[in-house]
Amino acid sequence: MSVDDIIEKMVGCFECHQGAVRAVRFNADGNYCMTCGSDKTIKLWNPHKGTVIKVYSGHGYEVLDAQSSCDSSQICSCSLDKSVFLWDVASGKILSKYRGHAGRVNCVRFNEEGSVILSASIDGTIRCWDCRSRRQVPIQIMDEAKDSVTSLYVSDYEIVAGSADCYIRRYDLRNGQLYADYIDNAVTCVNLTRDGQCILTSYLGNSLYLLDKQTGELLNEYRGHVNNDFKLDSVISSNDKQILSGSEDGMVYIWNLVKAEILCKLKHEVGHVVHSLSFHPSEPCLISACHNKLYVWKDKYAQSLN
Repeated sequence: MSVDDIIEKMVGCFECHQGAVRAVRFNADGNYCMTCGSDKTIKLWNPHKGTVIKVYSGHGYEVLDAQSSCDSSQICSCSLDKSVFLWDVASGKILSKYRGHAGRVNCVRFNEEGSVILSASIDGTIRCWDCRSRRQVPIQIMDEAKDSVTSLYVSDYEIVAGSADCYIRRYDLRNGQLYADYIDNAVTCVNLTRDGQCILTSYLGNSLYLLDKQTGELLNEYRGHVNNDFKLDSVISSNDKQILSGSEDGMVYIWNLVKAEILCKLKHEVGHVVHSLSFHPSEPCLISACHNKLYVWKDKYAQSLN
């Protein structure tokens, strides 16, 4: 595979004016994205034009993560203030505030229908909140982790969670089963391949693992980036052919999924960590966060998504 087949062109770099950008996330169709700031705000962008559409304010401390619902009508977010918010996208109003975690909430995800929010916290729990109910108590609490739950991946019938206790836990909702795989360091990010057969995991160490979902067998290892101190995002391209990860050396690294070869590096700011990534759901387009900026990258042959 040549580098012509992958993301390699920066088409935009935008100052977010949110302090440090803690997370960047595409919405469900990839036409918009959200940036989460240390200034307590969430911004909704058209990243393909570099324009801010709306600003959402209400959290008491830094916003650490956000996600759009499947129809892009709502946003869920989480913060250092221990809370989870549900927002109406169009009006910018807070529809619900969910409290119950004992510490900062690291990440949030909607279920497939957008009817339940799942939140993962430093308190070692995953809590499920019913968006359709006026009750603001969790409908379920998963407390198997012995340390901070750092990352979530939610599909139509399973939840994959990474934790600082060095475990990846997979909750099979159809069969009511829990499966756990031990990794030799704190897990910081988990993702499923598009075919649902493999788990990509980042951990505090200078490599990423690709594991067989059913057996936990190590299928591949990706090395070259730097990850010793910070929680970094890793993602899988929309065609399941490339692995991408942020790095503490100001780069995004891209590997061939099968051969584990570094295909290219995307240079950001020297001296700053690239900690958050999001890949477009169907097009060769990547957004990344470094310091206070949002970066947009596309395949050099990709057509405009405007």
